Parts: sequence; structure tokens; C-alpha cells
Amino acid sequence: MKKFQGRVVTPGEVTAEALVTTEGFNTLASFQMALQFGDKEVKCGDQSNKDLYGKSMLGKALCLPQTIGSTTGGLVLYCACSMGKNPACMLFANHIDSLAAAGAVLADVWADSVSMPVVDSLGDEFLHYVKDGMKITVKAGGIVEVE
Repeated sequence: MKKFQGRVVTPGEVTAEALVTTEGFNTLASFQMALQFGDKEVKCGDQSNKDLYGKSMLGKALCLPQTIGSTTGGLVLYCACSMGKNPACMLFANHIDSLAAAGAVLADVWADSVSMPVVDSLGDEFLHYVKDGMKITVKAGGIVEVE
């Protein structure tokens, strides 16, 4: 097991299976099929993201460098959470951008019965180490354990 220390954006503790991308995560393109067309498996719809395209994001520990794309990203993330179509957590190697942070914070405050811990600043080593399917545990204080 390896531990990484990040910064808590939204609090919470969770254990989930890792889903990893080394590419920027386009929130709108990734969640569009689930939010607009009712994809219950919440498969990533971003054809530009070769790491995630077609894979289910629902209940996964989404490990990513940063988000990219539309200014609607924060709202899309909030909507995914409020509809129960969110990852278990989002773990950023880099600093989170203001739009993704806003969506995560809004979901934490406004979405009933939603817990989606978000930790950023985990570092490049985190993304080099973690692989799809690994067990990720997010603990209090921004500690992320990878098994």
C-alpha cells in the first residue's frame, strides 16, 4: 500500500475502485450521455479521452490530472451528483480548477444524500502509481491510500 497526501476540497471518506486518466477530464463530454440520455452505467462519453471513453464512472475513484473544457463543468458535476450519477470520489494530481471545485462544493452543500470526497494536489507520482482497478481509500485530512 502507498499513501499520498493531498488537499481536501470536499470532505469525506470512501473506498472505491480506481478509474484513471492521464489526460484532462472534460466534464461535459464525459457525463453528457448519462445526464441527457439516461445512461444508467454512467459511461464516459468523451471520445477524446482514450483512457476513459466507454468505461463506467459510477461509484469509481476517478483519478485525473485536471479538468478541461466547457465552463459548464461545475454545473455538470453538481447535476451528476444530484442525480446520483457521480464517481465515488475525484482525486486530482494537480490543483483543482475553480469550475470543478465549485461543482464539487455545490454538490457537497446542496445535493441531498451525496458524498463525493474531492482531494487535489496529490502530485504526478500519484497518477504514475495508480492503475485502473486498484483499491483506493480516501481518509480524513486528504490522505489517499492505494492498494
